[in-house]
Amino acid sequence: MSARAGLRVGTRGSALALWQTERIRELLNAAGHPTERVEIRTTGDLVQDVPLSRIGTAALFTRQIDEAMLAGRIDVAVHSLKDLPTELPVGIVIAAIGLREDASDALVGRGPVRWSELPPGAVIATSSLRRKAQLLHARPDIRADDIRGNVDTRLAKLDRNPSWSGILLATAGLVRLGLDHRIGERLPSRVMLPAPGQGALAVTARADDAAAIAAVSASVHHEPSALAVLAERAFLRRLEGGCQVPVAALASFEPGAGGATLGLHGRVISLGGDRMVEGRESRPARTREDADLLGLSLAERLLADGAAGILADVRATVAPAVSEP
Repeated sequence: MSARAGLRVGTRGSALALWQTERIRELLNAAGHPTERVEIRTTGDLVQDVPLSRIGTAALFTRQIDEAMLAGRIDVAVHSLKDLPTELPVGIVIAAIGLREDASDALVGRGPVRWSELPPGAVIATSSLRRKAQLLHARPDIRADDIRGNVDTRLAKLDRNPSWSGILLATAGLVRLGLDHRIGERLPSRVMLPAPGQGALAVTARADDAAAIAAVSASVHHEPSALAVLAERAFLRRLEGGCQVPVAALASFEPGAGGATLGLHGRVISLGGDRMVEGRESRPARTREDADLLGLSLAERLLADGAAGILADVRATVAPAVSEP
């Protein structure tokens, strides 16, 4: 890294993305690695009037950032891990995964709101097929409306729409932005299992930039968080899913007499919520290969139990309405 003044850190321009990037920059700067922030607009930012599932790309929030990295305009990039495709472009790797925040989904209302107190026929807004499917599975009477925009935009839409009982957002984003006072309830996994990788930050780099990878890894990486989310991403990868399919997963370490094991809970839900396949598996996970095998094993079991048919129906139903701009 002696050949350059500092690391150019690529990011989206939303308030949450900037918070996340500044957190990573703080860690890098504290470790003696000067940084410069470079803001980049992505497909997900440019197309705001179409549900995420109807945009014809698997890299809604990453493609333009990846292109900037491969072109040498940035050195590293900060992402919400749940937005990263399970297969990265050739030449780009995950250099570090930071300490994970609460991975749950939050129910947010204009005032106090609890899941058990939602009235019959309540309207909940979300942009996620995963959240919609689980909503309908748990409460078939609920109506799920579409909502797009950054966290502050969605909160503003909620506040001026009295027909909505609430919206669903990632707890981590609200906490990071100092908006946790808006949370009515952090939903338990029996109701709403999170997206693979939710709550974790990832820093990517060019595969051949050993200096940048070493700097980021030493300053940012948290191995227990990494092992958990790698199991979740292996599960998602085997199901050939992306951030816009109704697949949910959460891994966590469980204490035991023989030492800690990594437990993984995975779920695949039909779009209408009427079919759901889920399961749990645990195994010692001291290496990334262990975590990967855990995710693959659970995915294979769920595919055999009916997840393959659910996912085939989803892919036949959800057709892109907008291609890459």
